[in-house]
Amino acid sequence: MINVLVMSQCSPFDDLNIRDALDMTLIFAAVDQNVSWLFSGPAVLALKKHQQPNNIGLKDLFKNIKTLEIYDVENIFVCEKSLLDYGLNKHDLLIEAKALNFSQQQTLIKAQQHVVNL
Repeated sequence: MINVLVMSQCSPFDDLNIRDALDMTLIFAAVDQNVSWLFSGPAVLALKKHQQPNNIGLKDLFKNIKTLEIYDVENIFVCEKSLLDYGLNKHDLLIEAKALNFSQQQTLIKAQQHVVNL
């Protein structure tokens, strides 16, 4: 089994980066890779509860993030500083995620065989 980290750093409201990251994470999980997903910067907003993307004409990919559990994707991480920057805490998130400081993020990245940055 290969350790793969998908890193998201873009807002869920810009382009399709979060959608692509979700698809890639699910694909890696479907082929039995040890996949992790790290959200930092504005990407942490993709995990925020109670969003209404339909109100601004976007497709609701946020509910699809909840499917990660079905695919046994349990290694979800968020940048601790990014949570603070956006006034969020772990209780504001759609799914369970472990908050990592910068040093912990670097350790996570170094433990991977492949890193995909979207």
